[in-house]
Amino acid sequence: MTDLSLALAPLDAADLAAIEKLDDRAFGPGRYALTAYRLREGVAPDVHLSCVARVGTLLVGANRITHIRCGGAPALLLGPVTVDPPFRSRGIARAMIERSLAAAREAGHKLVILVGDEPYYKRYGFKRTPAGRLVLPGPVDPARVLYLELVEGAFADIRGAVSRAV
Repeated sequence: MTDLSLALAPLDAADLAAIEKLDDRAFGPGRYALTAYRLREGVAPDVHLSCVARVGTLLVGANRITHIRCGGAPALLLGPVTVDPPFRSRGIARAMIERSLAAAREAGHKLVILVGDEPYYKRYGFKRTPAGRLVLPGPVDPARVLYLELVEGAFADIRGAVSRAV
């Protein structure tokens, strides 16, 4: 994974301010206009499924999983997955994603979606959503809408609007 002394831990509400600063450095302020951010707006991440990465006491990464609905069915939204730029390409994102997906499976969740690069996320089992199956709020490149069945067949009957789970 990495030669760093990396520690993963569940996300704590006390981490949120530091995570915001990390996201600012990694993605900039334009991220708020993105469709995935619209789905997360006003919905707290699931602290049992989300995690942070630290090297010593330094927060170097975070990922969030948020509860959403896909065509009325419960699902999870993965992202953002953020690693501080000087710590990228060291396996930190992979460790966080694997931990969160394992926790989601263990908790009995069935489906995860994200907006991201298929070549990167296919290593975790994510697949491109078939055209027209999901409608997200706001503009999004359909080729970047990916899904992962945590339970085989969980995506079979899913179609329709993706919305916040409030």
